[in-house]
Amino acid sequence: MPALAPAVAAVRLAVRRALTGLPGAGPVLVACSGGADSLALAAAAAFVAPRLGRPVGLVTVDHALQAGSDRRAADVAAWAAGAGFAPAEAVRVDVAGRTGGPEAAAREARYQALAGAARRHGAAALLTGHTRDDQAETVLLALARGAGPRGLAGMPPRRDLAGVPLLRPLLDISREQTRKACAALGLSPWEDPHNADPSYARARVRADALPALVRALGPGVVDSLARSARLAAADAAALDELAATALSAAASSATDGPAAADGPAGVRAPGGGLAVAALAGLAPAVRTRVLHAWARELGASPAALSHRHVGALDALVTDWHGQGEVHLPGGLRVGRRAGRLTAAGPPG
Repeated sequence: MPALAPAVAAVRLAVRRALTGLPGAGPVLVACSGGADSLALAAAAAFVAPRLGRPVGLVTVDHALQAGSDRRAADVAAWAAGAGFAPAEAVRVDVAGRTGGPEAAAREARYQALAGAARRHGAAALLTGHTRDDQAETVLLALARGAGPRGLAGMPPRRDLAGVPLLRPLLDISREQTRKACAALGLSPWEDPHNADPSYARARVRADALPALVRALGPGVVDSLARSARLAAADAAALDELAATALSAAASSATDGPAAADGPAGVRAPGGGLAVAALAGLAPAVRTRVLHAWARELGASPAALSHRHVGALDALVTDWHGQGEVHLPGGLRVGRRAGRLTAAGPPG
């Protein structure tokens, strides 16, 4: 019996670690474009999941952005059906008319489709094939945007997607390993032309920026960037816990004092807003997280809520000179009245 290729073994081990102890009896669904990363993931899941007593299915998304994309999706679904995946389906999405750039619009449509498939099939988890290289690219893109620790934390290995766990088992696996795994298994990956299209920021990072760093600093830079994401994620999680406690305290302090009758007109924020005195004593890193979380609770879209909005809210606490209300995404307005930040929604 021939020895198992090291790359195949590494990918299988990563998938086994992700699936071990997963609750629920539903199938795991692999999101597979047909590229090397997701194809290696799918092959590993098909091997590992049944040995853990877990059904495995596959979903491929047709973004309808390229000629022949429907045939590509059908081919991936047909391969999956032949390899024993159930379900094995292709889902077409409409990217046009969505907010944000083309990358963001395609990503939003893809994740909506994947979440829908996971709900239809009662999936216990959804697996995606993001690798260590993808994580390094994400960190570089976050640096270019001037992101804080949450952005520099990159992609988490696990997050909630509309009530379904989304797992990324391959964040410690390199793109080279997934390609070697496919070669060892006799699989022929599809090369997405968008990955080489310089009109996309990630494609430019992949083709130019990251290779330049590797040439200048050595191949270990990819692993270092991914490790930096893990460290930033741990710090961000700790700060988020502190912020959650502080948000609760600031809200409680606002309701414990006398009612503020001169808040902005409209629908008042639950609990009477936030006490400025409780916010002012917080470390800036915690306070801005409290304000960001509060804005989201009020209904501001996370995608539209920017550091400028949070900075303006922070100025109501730390640089108060009688300024007017802060306007947040979704028509929300926040003002400072009687020692509190209070919010109102759009009229009607």
